[in-house]
Amino acid sequence: MFLDAGPDSPTVTAMRARELGRKSVVVGDRVGLVGDTSGAPGALARIVRIAERRSVLRRTAEDDATTAEGRLERVVVANADQLVIVSALADPPPRTGFIDRCLVAAYDADIEPLLCLTKADLAGPEAVLGYYTELELPYVLIRPDSDLAALRALLAGRVSVMVGHSGVGKSTLVNRLVPEADRAVGTVSAIGRGRHTSTSAVALGLPPHPHADSEGAPGWIIDTPGVRSFGLAHVSAESLLHGFPDLVEATVDCPANCQHTAEEADCALDAWVAAGKADPRRLASYRRLLASRSGEGDVREPERNPGDPLAGS
Repeated sequence: MFLDAGPDSPTVTAMRARELGRKSVVVGDRVGLVGDTSGAPGALARIVRIAERRSVLRRTAEDDATTAEGRLERVVVANADQLVIVSALADPPPRTGFIDRCLVAAYDADIEPLLCLTKADLAGPEAVLGYYTELELPYVLIRPDSDLAALRALLAGRVSVMVGHSGVGKSTLVNRLVPEADRAVGTVSAIGRGRHTSTSAVALGLPPHPHADSEGAPGWIIDTPGVRSFGLAHVSAESLLHGFPDLVEATVDCPANCQHTAEEADCALDAWVAAGKADPRRLASYRRLLASRSGEGDVREPERNPGDPLAGS
């Protein structure tokens, strides 16, 4: 049988069948089950089929594919429609370099991005939104007293995966969206780093919403553990550029086989930025990602953009 469970379906305990071999099952997979799918205590089913994935969100520990960490791809989630990038506006400060990485991963996986800015009671969003003004990136602002209506409407009827640094309020947000989730909530340390509270990805059915899809499915959110970096070794150089749509048009005027690095004397990106058609910090971020792919970047803090006042450095 093929199971595509809804949020009100019983929780089924299942193990992967031997005939699947080394094929892994990840959060978001749609699977075929045989055996006892009643969800009764002690019941056990087997996963005998994994449906073709319509999207796969991946990350690596590093950007450089020549390293062991860069070669090790981690599938974050399968079959997501939307990547919700959760960033605090303060405590800890926003990291636009990290957001840039998540955008690249979203576009590469053909998943729509949504920027969720938390702790809007502590700082305004102008600096972050100004940085992404050319992208027309959809966003929501979250305060402790927000009713979450705007966010709920954007999540309704979709499979959304939430990513963000520890301490940005992701688990708190999940608990507000799904009160029975009871996700662990941590604090931010004195040096502005969040403490890891979520330790595994988990899919949670959202309560019914009036804007759910025509079939009445209210949607799912997939909460992921807080991450310090989002490696992109699995993303090609061409796809990396597509994560910066505000720069793509400029490359039409680049010479053939242009690598778009600062060393390329005839690269059109510099003139594009000089003409005020893109934020120079965006070009710096793109070139930093290019450099890190060849092992030239600083892998210790890959989410920081050098000189970016938003990065707190």
